[in-house]
Amino acid sequence: MDTIKKEGRYSRIYKQLKGLLVATDNTDARMATVAAVLHHKMDYFFWTGFYCFDQGELVIRTYQGPVACQVLNKDTGVCWAVINRQKTILVPNVHDFPGHIACDTRSNSEIVVPVKNRDGEVFGVLDVDSRELAAFDETDARWLEEIVGLI
Repeated sequence: MDTIKKEGRYSRIYKQLKGLLVATDNTDARMATVAAVLHHKMDYFFWTGFYCFDQGELVIRTYQGPVACQVLNKDTGVCWAVINRQKTILVPNVHDFPGHIACDTRSNSEIVVPVKNRDGEVFGVLDVDSRELAAFDETDARWLEEIVGLI
């Protein structure tokens, strides 16, 4: 998808989500809505979901797509790298990422964005996979960070 088309789509999604998320302050409901809208509006998103801390473990919360890993091994894979670095990570080819966790072998690229509470503390991540190699770029990173900020 070219950058101009992608910018326009993200802008429309952001406005839609901003309107939808005023219905509740419930974090789970907001994450479920974000995952559903993104997954169904972005055709290159193969798996879209959230992992959040639960008693020290990174556990699946809400998602769209094939069955996911329920618990991610500590300090392994892209999601934990984002938790540890506290910043978004783009992975053009997941097969080249040391310690990548393959919940579904059809995933080839990934973007993971930290999700923060009102105090700025990371409590989870938005994880998006694509079947395409190098599917995500800085446009995705910037917009997904903005969207996650709505939660």
